[in-house]
Amino acid sequence: MTNSNDFLTSPSTIGILGGGQLGQMMALSAKEMGYKVGILDPTPKSPAAQVSDFQIVAEYNDKDALKKLAEKSDVLTYEFENVDQDSIKDVQNKVLIPQKLNELSITSHRKREKDFLFNNNLPVVNYQYVNNVDDLKLAVDIIGFPSILKTCEGGYDGHDQIDLNDQEDVIKAAEKINGREWILEQKVNFDKEISIMVARNKDNQIETFPLSENIHKHHILHTSIVPARVDDKVHKNAEKVAQKIAEKLELIGVLGIEFFLLPNDEIIVNELAPRPHNSGHYTIEACNISQFEAHIRCICGLSLPKITMDHHSVMVNLLGDNLTLARNELKDNPAWHLHDYGKAEIRPERKMGHITVVGDSIEDLLKEVKQFE
Repeated sequence: MTNSNDFLTSPSTIGILGGGQLGQMMALSAKEMGYKVGILDPTPKSPAAQVSDFQIVAEYNDKDALKKLAEKSDVLTYEFENVDQDSIKDVQNKVLIPQKLNELSITSHRKREKDFLFNNNLPVVNYQYVNNVDDLKLAVDIIGFPSILKTCEGGYDGHDQIDLNDQEDVIKAAEKINGREWILEQKVNFDKEISIMVARNKDNQIETFPLSENIHKHHILHTSIVPARVDDKVHKNAEKVAQKIAEKLELIGVLGIEFFLLPNDEIIVNELAPRPHNSGHYTIEACNISQFEAHIRCICGLSLPKITMDHHSVMVNLLGDNLTLARNELKDNPAWHLHDYGKAEIRPERKMGHITVVGDSIEDLLKEVKQFE
C-alpha cells in the first residue's frame, strides 16, 4: 500500500457510503485500479457490495458502523448527498475524507444550494424560502404562477415537488407544509434539460465531460444523448459555469450539474449532485475515462487526463420490467452495452440498469434502443 501525503494508490482501501448502482460503478472502477473497496449500506448484498471486498450492513446514520468503516478504510467517499453529516464529522480524524463537508451541506439542501449559486453570480431561477403557510402566500405573491414547491431536503426524481398553477393549488399545498423547509421556484419555459459532469482534484486540476441532453419521463431520467444537440456556445457556456462551480465549491471528486436550456440559448442551473450522476453513465463506453474513474482519481489525489469523447452515445435507463425486456433481447442486440445493477427486486419506475450504445450517428443510436421509448 502506498499512503503518502500526496496520494493513495493500490491496494489502499476506499470506503463508500451507499451501496446502490453509483457505488457499484465506483467500486468497479476502483477495483480495476487495484484498490480494495468497502461498502456501508443497510441492504445485504447491495449492488455495490456485490463487486466489493466487504460490506458493513447498517443504517447510514449508525455511528458505530461508520466508525468501523473508517477504521478499515484509507479514504472515505459517498454515492449520494443525503448522508448523515454529523456522523462523518465524528470520523474525520480516523480516515481521509477529501470531499469537504461544505459540499454536502450546500448540495443536500435546496435553499443553501440556490443561495450558493445566486451569491456567486451563477444563473439560477427566481426562488423564495418557505417554512410555513404565511411564507408560502408571500412567496406566491413574489414568484407568481406557474411555480413549483420543493422540499429543501430529501426529494428526488420528482418526489416532494408540488406544481402551483393557481390559488387552489396553493390551498392544497398549504396542507402539506407541516413545518418542513421548502423553496418555491419560478417555473421557466425551457427547450431542453442538459447536464455536465465536472471533476476537480486537490491540485485544482479541473476537467469537464461532454454535455448531455436529457429526456425525462415522469420526472425520472429516461434517455441521455451525447453530445447534446445544441449550439457550440451552449457547450462552452456550460463548461465555464461548471469550472466556476467546481472552484467556488472547492470540489474534490466529480460533480453533476443539471441545467435548463432556455429558448435564447441561455442556461440556468437547476441542481447540483456532488458525486457521479445518472446522466454521466455514458462515459464508461464513450470517453477515455469514465466519470467513476475520474472520481476515484480525484479522491485518491491522482492527476486527471484531458477528457476526450471517442464516440457519440445514447444511454437509456432501464426502469422496472424494462430490465427483463433488455435481458430477453440482449442476444439479438450486440450493440448494447447492458449494465444490470443486480437489485434483488424489480419494481415499477425503479432504476434496475441501463443500456449505452455508441457510434457516429445519434439518429441511428436512438433507433438501437427504440423499444424502450
